[in-house]
Amino acid sequence: MQRKKLVNHLNEFLKPFQIKDYCPNGLQVEGKTEIRKVITGVTASQALIDAAIEKQADAILVHHGYFWKGEDQTVTGMKKRRLQALLAHDINLLAYHLPLDVHPEVGNNAQLGKLLGLTTERPLEPWNSNSVAVKGKLSEPMSATDFAALIEQKLGRKPLLNQSGDHLIRTIAWCTGGGQSFIDLAASQGIDAYLTGEASEQTIHSSNEQQIHFFAAGHHATERYGAKALGEYLATQFDLDVEFVDIDNPV
Repeated sequence: MQRKKLVNHLNEFLKPFQIKDYCPNGLQVEGKTEIRKVITGVTASQALIDAAIEKQADAILVHHGYFWKGEDQTVTGMKKRRLQALLAHDINLLAYHLPLDVHPEVGNNAQLGKLLGLTTERPLEPWNSNSVAVKGKLSEPMSATDFAALIEQKLGRKPLLNQSGDHLIRTIAWCTGGGQSFIDLAASQGIDAYLTGEASEQTIHSSNEQQIHFFAAGHHATERYGAKALGEYLATQFDLDVEFVDIDNPV
């Protein structure tokens, strides 16, 4: 299909114009006009680019792309090598950051909730329809240790668990990736547990002092599912060969 048609469809589907972000969303590096093979992944790392080259992809679609606010604007070193590889092989790079976090169907939060059997009720920030954190509940109450075991089973990695008290988890808030700062907002709403990808030093104190269980399951591990689901959606809509490539990252 034509690149322009694909980009227009993704922009209409994900609506990046509604969200203030830290990077450009959509087409970041222009490649071939005609797209048949698409590689999806979490981050546009050199390893993912190399995989796309090997698989003769026309486009890469990721959650973490390039040109972040505040980064060095010079095209040198790692950035030069990545861009050089994309341009030399005429590969398009498309990236959607926050729009892919918040999408109600293929978004990272929605997909993680689905994987763990969580019901989404509303944004954690009720005043913000594009909140990157959400509030929901478990289908059945569960202990913190049992929920940690469920995360390990579903994500294939053992999460960091800070158990605060012995209360069961009925309500839960979550934000994939680096969403640890939302723990205080979750605690202020009386939520039983908070799940995200990363932890900061102060996160554990917040968990302990506000009696809210905390789980950090990995930035990469919690955000595998949005780009994969988005690619699967595109394959149902268009005549595209779409393949998800997971470049593992322990963080």
